[in-house]
Amino acid sequence: MMKLVKIYTDGSCINNPGPGGYGVLLKYKNYKKTFSKGFYFTTNNRMELIAAIEGLKCLKKRCIVQIITDSKYLKLGISIWIKKWKTKKWNTAKKKKIKNLDLWKKLNKLNKIHKIKWIWVKSHSGNNNNEICDKLAKKASKNPIIEDYEYINNWS
Repeated sequence: MMKLVKIYTDGSCINNPGPGGYGVLLKYKNYKKTFSKGFYFTTNNRMELIAAIEGLKCLKKRCIVQIITDSKYLKLGISIWIKKWKTKKWNTAKKKKIKNLDLWKKLNKLNKIHKIKWIWVKSHSGNNNNEICDKLAKKASKNPIIEDYEYINNWS
């Protein structure tokens, strides 16, 4: 029987592009884990994607996952747009490479491993877990420790 895990995510960026960070809250039964990281120069959308990827990378076995995000870019991208991008060899309708291709490809691989339900919530609407992630992401964006692409290139 697969475990049900909830992953709350958020990304933040100062001046977009600029210093950014992500925040993740992972919940399984009574277990909770939060983590975040700050980057010197990135974008808000990259931080939203990295948050989801980092949350999924924590899972050791195949799980039923609910990813709760306030990013329509992330939710629509992974659940709708990605199908069209893949049929067009990762290009937009205007035949340009999609932005954040490195992250979309990584997220696409992780999305196939787990049974994921992508849930969008309105930001700052009283969802305490989303607010926790928002605070983590904002704090991380004010304390960058690594370069975005250097970090991504070191993923396994």
